[in-house]
Amino acid sequence: MNHYQSAICRRPSTNSAQGLTSVDLGVADLQLLMKQHDQYLSALVDLGLEVTLLDALEDFPDSYFTEDVAIVTPEVAVITRPGAIQRRGETKFIENALAKFRDLEVIQNPGTLDGGDVLVVNKHCVVGLSERTNHAGAIQLGGILGGFGYHTDIVNVPEALHFKSSVNFVDQYTLLVTQACYEMDCIAQYRKLVVPQGEEYAANVVWMNDIILMPEGYPGTRRLLEENGYLVREMAVSEISKMDGGLTCLSLRLT
Repeated sequence: MNHYQSAICRRPSTNSAQGLTSVDLGVADLQLLMKQHDQYLSALVDLGLEVTLLDALEDFPDSYFTEDVAIVTPEVAVITRPGAIQRRGETKFIENALAKFRDLEVIQNPGTLDGGDVLVVNKHCVVGLSERTNHAGAIQLGGILGGFGYHTDIVNVPEALHFKSSVNFVDQYTLLVTQACYEMDCIAQYRKLVVPQGEEYAANVVWMNDIILMPEGYPGTRRLLEENGYLVREMAVSEISKMDGGLTCLSLRLT
């Protein structure tokens, strides 16, 4: 699996604590959220990535979750059509930044697609159907990526906002998953590490140039990863998690 060379991130807006959320974890502390976002940016730089930091979008409090508005592969970038109507205006503000790196394709109505529902490992793509991603959007993405030799599986998302809330790769052969996703046929070919019960949020990790970035406060998951030979760096995401966010959604990563 190729190493990442760059990432596109966006500064949180001053109203980010008023964004969409499906969880009841309390009101996010904006200053702490900003600090946690800065720490994430610093981690990317420490791991050798050149970070493009886009300006905050005050009209879109969720826009710092840049992964939801585009799917990036080595061959192409696909601008999504977010399932939340309030977020659809974000896509036009990512196009110029991505066009510097990739040719662009666009998901069209009636398709909806959030990047958080799309897992790409090598030439295999899994799209989760959720409240934010529908079958039409998944089919469109599969058609676009199929032109570059990708195989796409479409599955229902169990017990989570997005597919990558529950399934992420930690190398090209291995996935970190929740128990609810363990027996999915479309990921049967991978070795799977299952997060301990009660640590489901910790399944949202980012493989970043031989380091696994994971949310802090999940000792069972950290132990699981380290016992399997992975190098781990914990990140504070308490306020980001209050807004349905995780480590994967804070950047668009490019090889």
